[in-house]
Amino acid sequence: MNNEVFLQVMENEGPVTIITVNAQPASVVNTWMSYIKLDLANDNLYIPAAGMHSIEHDFEGDSTLTLTVGSKKVIGTEGPGAGFHIYGQGSFLENGAIFEEMKAKFPWIRKVLKVKVTDIQQKI
Repeated sequence: MNNEVFLQVMENEGPVTIITVNAQPASVVNTWMSYIKLDLANDNLYIPAAGMHSIEHDFEGDSTLTLTVGSKKVIGTEGPGAGFHIYGQGSFLENGAIFEEMKAKFPWIRKVLKVKVTDIQQKI
């Protein structure tokens, strides 16, 4: 997760799409990059969840997620604009230090989506 271009992308504001692979059809939700807490030491992302009920329901069978992020402000593989697919395993936190930290910053959340990143691939 220490990819320099990825970290540059995450410094910008933009939408994040979160997709499950377990549901038929797949569940898709969105959030903002500025909401995400990066834990580079442990390859985790923490995302405030106000809703995300469909994602949570999908975890009953398989917690595999794909997230997409991008920014046209960062030079990518073909010029202006860089984008990534993030692959990982998700779980929801509803207590503990990370939850309390995120709840203080985003009082509207009900849980925190923790994504254990397994791979990041630059697409553009």
